[in-house]
Parts: sequence; C-alpha cells; structure tokens
Amino acid sequence: MSKPLILVSNDDGITSRGIRVLVDVMKKLGDVVVVAPDSPQSGMGHAITIGNTLRLYEEEIFKDVKAYKSSGTPADCVKLAKHYVLKDKRPDLIVSGINHGSNTSISVLYSGTMSAAIEGAIEGYPSIGFSLCDYSSDAEFSHVEPHVYQIAKQVLDYGIPKGVALNVNFPPKRNEALKGIKICRQARAKWQEDFEERYDPNGRKYFWMAGNFVNFDKGEDNDEWAIANNYAAVVPCQFDMTAHHAIPQINNDWDWESIKSNF
Repeated sequence: MSKPLILVSNDDGITSRGIRVLVDVMKKLGDVVVVAPDSPQSGMGHAITIGNTLRLYEEEIFKDVKAYKSSGTPADCVKLAKHYVLKDKRPDLIVSGINHGSNTSISVLYSGTMSAAIEGAIEGYPSIGFSLCDYSSDAEFSHVEPHVYQIAKQVLDYGIPKGVALNVNFPPKRNEALKGIKICRQARAKWQEDFEERYDPNGRKYFWMAGNFVNFDKGEDNDEWAIANNYAAVVPCQFDMTAHHAIPQINNDWDWESIKSNF
C-alpha cells in the first residue's frame, strides 16, 4: 500500500525549529510535502493575499522532502499546495506547526497556525494545528514528539468529521511528564489590550500593542485548564461560525412585523 500523503505548513516560517520537528515526526507516518511562509506570519488569522503577487520557491531545506516557501499567508500556502504543488494529488492529512506559543482559547481566531489547518478543513481534508505553549526561540519539543505522532496517526487511522480541524496545544516542558491528553472545549477568555503611545526618532507618533490574557473560565473541561494542569489539549474546531442557539431567540423575540412594514 502507498504511504499517506501529508502536507505540512505553519505560521512561524519555513526555517522555524517547530516545523523541522513536525516534518521529522510526519516522515515516520507518510510522504511529506512542505509549503510554508518564507517569514513569520503569527497573528495573521485567516488572511489571504488579494491584489498582490504571490511568490513560491522550491527549497532544499529538509532531507528527502519536497519543500516550498511562499510569500503568502498560511492560508495562502494551503491554497497554493492544493492548486499548484500537489495538483491532482489529494493529501491524506494536513498538519500545521509546531507553533512557538499558545493557540488556546480566543487565540485560535488570530492564529496563523490554525488558519492553515482550518483552510485544510474547508477543502475537506483531515487537518491538525499543533502548538507548544512556550514562546522561547530555543523551546524544547522532545516531550511532545511522541504525542504529535500518536494524534496524527489516530486521525489517519480513524478520521475526523468533515469540516473539523483539531487545535492541539501542549504545555511547555516541565519536571514531570505530561499527564495525558484531554479532548476539551475552548476556554472563555480574551486579551485585554493596552496600546502604548510612543514616538519614533523623527517625533512621529506610533502605537505598540501590549496587554494581558484574562481567563474568565472556571471550568475543568477547557483547554486553558488542561494546559495549566500539564495535559495536552485537543479542541475540535469548525469554520461554521453560525451561533445556532441564537437563531430561535432572534426569530421569536424580535418585532418582525414592524421590520416587514419598512419593506
């Protein structure tokens, strides 16, 4: 039987340490092709390039692996992979990461890492975004490699529902081993931004965004709790952002008759 075809991307750029680790792990599971940004794209969310050129260059950066760097966003990279690099080949799995930093809770909306995975889900491919909750440039990945392998293998063996991508976050390396893996929900939390007003050497004003992450969630079934308690967090995500529970309230509580009278 032929090996699974696995597309690897990320948002930290093709030269990041995290993508090297991810490629090495995926090579144990199948044939790997890499299409990743040529520079860091953190916080890009699901941005795509419109009205500007997209460039794509082949890179000999991973041993025995076809790799391409793109001037585009992570979502662009998956689109380019589908339409140009892979052409008539269908990937069995798309993986993104391993991100240097957390993508738990609300960060999933801003994450370039998860945008590549979500783009894969939009196209109907089983997709996973992997993140390590450690922002250090020399972060240690060895403790997560076996779990990255096992989670990816489970997806290849058993699949996930159409239109779903897994958001997988790992705690940083600690003195104790990971306690396990929790399938959980996204925590209710947000960033409380603070914009610092500054001036450049020419006296022109600019702003620097700072702030703190605030967790309002006291539950023990969410990704923030899992990471804090030394578990890997796996959150199934979907691109359908319809608030289905709000439809009955809006249908039943609004004064639709007065609205209709204006037409």
